[in-house]
Amino acid sequence: MDLSEIKLKPYVSYDVSNVLAIKGKYGFRVTLVYEDGNKKVKQHAGYGKKAEANKARNNVIGQLHTGTYIVYPNVKVGEFLEYWLEYVMRPENTFTTNSYHTYRNCIRNHIVPQLGNLKLSTLNQGHLHKLYKKLAEEYISIPKLAKTIMNTSMRYALKKHLIAANPCKDVNLPKKVSNTSYHTIEVKEAETYTLDQVKKLLGASKDSKIHMQLVFALLMGLRRSEINGVKYSDVDFNHRKLKIQRQLGEDLHMDPELIPANMRMKQEIRPKTRSSVRELDISDYVFQEILEERKKYERNRSRRQSGKWVFQDLGYICCSSYGRPRSKSYIYVHYKELLEKAGLPYIPFHNLRHTYATLLMKNNINQKAVAVSMGHAKSIITVDIYTDMQAIIEDCEEEIQEFIKDVHPYDSADVQMLKEMFQEEVDLQEEKESIEEENGGIKKYDYSDVEEMDDIDEWYLGEGQ
Repeated sequence: MDLSEIKLKPYVSYDVSNVLAIKGKYGFRVTLVYEDGNKKVKQHAGYGKKAEANKARNNVIGQLHTGTYIVYPNVKVGEFLEYWLEYVMRPENTFTTNSYHTYRNCIRNHIVPQLGNLKLSTLNQGHLHKLYKKLAEEYISIPKLAKTIMNTSMRYALKKHLIAANPCKDVNLPKKVSNTSYHTIEVKEAETYTLDQVKKLLGASKDSKIHMQLVFALLMGLRRSEINGVKYSDVDFNHRKLKIQRQLGEDLHMDPELIPANMRMKQEIRPKTRSSVRELDISDYVFQEILEERKKYERNRSRRQSGKWVFQDLGYICCSSYGRPRSKSYIYVHYKELLEKAGLPYIPFHNLRHTYATLLMKNNINQKAVAVSMGHAKSIITVDIYTDMQAIIEDCEEEIQEFIKDVHPYDSADVQMLKEMFQEEVDLQEEKESIEEENGGIKKYDYSDVEEMDDIDEWYLGEGQ
């Protein structure tokens, strides 16, 4: 059944015929009337006795009255989930590309193989328990993602009268999964750089093609896709502020045929979450590097005004010598070569953000201020992720003070403002214990904005875990 051709609209009224003879047996017809005036007629037939048909008719009338009547009883779970993803979730402006691909992979690789051929109307709690148990034997995060997908999709199916009751209700994950924090990042010493290593890396990258990418990651804590989306127009040169208001990636809502192949992953899209839209202070060092990069930009624009390849004046700070934006994967080769040249151990580029947060927290910068600076939704996420940050780096306190002063220029007034704005007096440990107590002793944290969890947007966690 092609659900894309079905108008899944709730009916507004109905009519049930009397029992009548149909092909030598008994049955009745149900006429559903929709808001736009369209009608759908469903026939219930094959009853050997008139009394059986009347009993079934009364049962259907009860279902129609309570809103539990199933309009399309033959829809399979796999068909429905594919429809739900492509025609319900994908068109939403709040559904990101990463979320789409992660949901799709989970549906196709983990849910459909087990439940895909079942009729949606027959899906029950036993099927879901079996699914979650099997996934929990092999994965940590996949069972939770699968549960979120099933919870939210089944609520939609219930609303559209595809099922009579939500089979996900009161279905929990296996205990060993439920008690595991959702994709908590455990930062180890080998996965971040010390202050001396940060200085060494920045020095070595000075003449490289990814110097500004490293500056933005190490000294401002930007995500890779945010770095590629930063423009000179985002810089307030008078007040030395940087506005993060876009990232580069795949736009789900653009017609692929209208986008050049080499630009598919370089579309301007909204930041990861609402909290990712933020304004940051620019330190003296970073400000000077932006000015130097602007000089290169102007030189390239001046000398590439004609010829086969014309300069694209799009205003991106991190761009090619022809003004073209960079993709997320551009940095990898240059980054690895640079680490080898500098004699530094390899850590993922994303962990440069961890290094930035580590240095700030070692200097006792308010966790909530760090959270806002990095674009996290809530401080509890940053605290959960970077729990052991202060124990990781044992550098001299004076060196870090100097580094923070240069990199994250909060003066005394700024610090006081942050304390007032983010209520620093709140004891985060007491806050966590309060959350646990409210949930019956089970740790329930909102990990919707964890960096590695692009797959679930904060607005759509639903019942979640």
